[in-house]
Amino acid sequence: MPALSTGRQPDSALAWFGGVAGQGLLDVESAAMARVVAGCQAMPWAWIGVDATSPPGGPDARGVRLRRQGLRFNGAFRSALPLPLASEALGAVLLQHVLDDGIDPLPLLEECARMLAPGGTLWLAALNPWSPYRARWARSGLHAHDTGNWQSMLRGAGFASESVSLQWLGPVWRPAHGAVGIGAVDRLRAGIALTVSKRVPALIPPARLRNLRWQAGGALAAPGARRSASQRR
Repeated sequence: MPALSTGRQPDSALAWFGGVAGQGLLDVESAAMARVVAGCQAMPWAWIGVDATSPPGGPDARGVRLRRQGLRFNGAFRSALPLPLASEALGAVLLQHVLDDGIDPLPLLEECARMLAPGGTLWLAALNPWSPYRARWARSGLHAHDTGNWQSMLRGAGFASESVSLQWLGPVWRPAHGAVGIGAVDRLRAGIALTVSKRVPALIPPARLRNLRWQAGGALAAPGARRSASQRR
């Protein structure tokens, strides 16, 4: 697994989420994360956020909580990539703004694909580059990818990008006016949340198609059916 890499110190950029403008977005995301965790009752889950963010679930929830600090992850344990978690052991992984400072997203996305069980859910919160709210994080060092780039990176990590669902979250301009939505006007909200499921391998391979041949009269028939018809004559 390749290591996370960046050309500068990420903590200074991610510190923006601790201010009033950043908290206005994070408050809205809490309810969205709670819904993901509620749908993952049969298996444990993992949350990875930055210092100013708050993990979902109560103290008794079956979740691993980590914070990205520089190129390492601290919380339930201290580690760099790869994380000491078993493959296909998690029902959900939630990434809350850990990829918004220009760091290469692919190593962590690949690690999420490894840890998720087939059918498990990846929930990813990121900044919306098309929102007027971007003026509030201007010159902070944060970097926002558009949805097309996120889909391409998810596909590169092994997720089925055609199954990605998208939601816009947070305020459009005033930090206290946060909300969520999927309508045209909502596309100006401060953040986006992408949800994608890990592919489930097919248990039964698809049946091989039989070769068909044209018969006189324009009808299609299988070779075996054509021989049976000749025998009956």
